[in-house]
Amino acid sequence: MAKLYFKYGAMGSSKSAQALITKFNYEEQGMSVWLIKPGVDTRDGENVIRSRIGLSKEAEVIAPGESILKAFRRVGKRDVIISDESQFFTPEQIDELRDIVDDYDIPVLCFGLRTDFLTHFFPGARRLMELADSIAEIKTICRCGRKATVNARIDAHGNVVTSGSQVLLGGNDRYTAMCHKCWREAIRRQENS
Repeated sequence: MAKLYFKYGAMGSSKSAQALITKFNYEEQGMSVWLIKPGVDTRDGENVIRSRIGLSKEAEVIAPGESILKAFRRVGKRDVIISDESQFFTPEQIDELRDIVDDYDIPVLCFGLRTDFLTHFFPGARRLMELADSIAEIKTICRCGRKATVNARIDAHGNVVTSGSQVLLGGNDRYTAMCHKCWREAIRRQENS
């Protein structure tokens, strides 16, 4: 029986690398993979999924208003669907991924962030948390050694940013993974200086 999986982690937890390794493992067993990503994610190129360790593959891009179900029917039968940056899908698109699992008995593995730089759910991630059969955290660590859970947005001077739009694409130049304690302490230091 197929399942909907959500594998989430903070920035720098190797989510994209794990998505691409999972794709490789399925294909090594002779299975066909539909690799997808949201159109919002253009950081590494419109149709590229790239990990920090250098793995990369082309993926089909799903625009914010596009039906994943219609796109799935267009590409034809696959053994598995793997998506990266799944937090950027709309709740309706996540519902369609759930429909594919239920109606076509195809596993769907979603990799992405759970929360934004202010610790608020992304709408797609919230819907995945509500619908997924399996939810697993991909762990990474804060510079203090604790588990990192916050995707801290930083400015050019290394200060933690506490306002702005929910989506701002970037990598290590704009974000750092922190534990909640270090994140709060950094904000307090900035407010008191």
